Amino acid sequence: MLELFTESAPMFIAVVFAICLVVGSFLNVVIYRLPVMMEREWRAQCEEMAKSPTVSEVPEERFDLVVPRSRCPACGTTIKAWQNIPVVSYLLLGGKCAKCKASISARYPVVEMMTGVLAALCAWRFGAGPEAIMAIVMTLALVPVAMIDADTQLIPDSIVLPLMWVGLAMSLYHPVAGAQTLFIGPKDAIIGAMAGYLSLWSIYWLFKLVTGKEGMGYGDFKLLAALGAWLGWQQLPMIILMSAVVGAVVGITMVVLTKHERSVPIPFGPYLAAAGWISMLWGDTIKTLYLDTML
Repeated sequence: MLELFTESAPMFIAVVFAICLVVGSFLNVVIYRLPVMMEREWRAQCEEMAKSPTVSEVPEERFDLVVPRSRCPACGTTIKAWQNIPVVSYLLLGGKCAKCKASISARYPVVEMMTGVLAALCAWRFGAGPEAIMAIVMTLALVPVAMIDADTQLIPDSIVLPLMWVGLAMSLYHPVAGAQTLFIGPKDAIIGAMAGYLSLWSIYWLFKLVTGKEGMGYGDFKLLAALGAWLGWQQLPMIILMSAVVGAVVGITMVVLTKHERSVPIPFGPYLAAAGWISMLWGDTIKTLYLDTML
C-alpha cells in the first residue's frame, strides 16, 4: 500500500482527504463537547473542595466524546448513521434536521471540509511517508484547538500538552544534518518548547505589570510551546510575527466594522494555530523569500 501511495501521489492525497473528512466529523464532536466536559470537571472539583453539592446546569448523564449519541439541538432526535456522513448528509438534508426541519449550522460541513483540505495539503506537501503522517496529526490537533478557543477562549490542556510531548518524542527521529524534512533534532525541539512558552509568558507578565490587565491566557503559552517542540525555535519568530499581525488586523477590523467592544478579549489561539500550520508547510520557503527580498 505504501508503495502504491508513493507511486501515485494523487491517490494518496485523495485517500487522506476522504479519511480526514470523516475525522473532521469527529472533530465537530470534540469542539462542542470538550469545553462542556472541562466545565463539568471544574464544577466537580469545586464541589469536592467545598464539600457540599452545588446547583449545576450541566446535565448529570454521562457526557463525553462517545456518549450520548449526536442529537438535533432543536428537537433532541438522535442522528442516524446515514445522516452523519461528512458534508454529503448536510447537502442531502438541505441543511435541516430530518425530523423537525430546524436549520443545521453550516459550520459542521465547513469544519469537515477544512479538515480534509488541510490534511490533503499536508499529503501533497510532504508525500507518502512519516513526514506527511506527522503533519496530518498536527493538523488534526490544531483544528479543534483553534475552534474551541474561538468559541470559548479556552485552549484544552488535553490537546496541547500531548501535542507538545509528541513533538518532543518525534525529535528523536531525525535524519542527517541538512536534510529537508519536517523532523528536527532534540536540541531544537527542547529549546523550541522552552522558548515558545517563556516568550509569551514574559509578554503576559510585562503587559500585566504595565497595565494591570491580563493580555492573554496560559493556553497560548502552552500552544506556542507545542509549536516550538514540533518546528524548532527557529520558526518561533515567524509564527509570533504572523499571528500578531493577523490578530491585530482582525481585531481592528472587528472594532471598526462590527462595533466589537475593546474591553472584550479576542482569542489569540486561532492565529497561533494558523501561523504554526503555515510555518510547518512553508516556513523555510517564506523565510527564504523574505531574505531574498530584503537583501
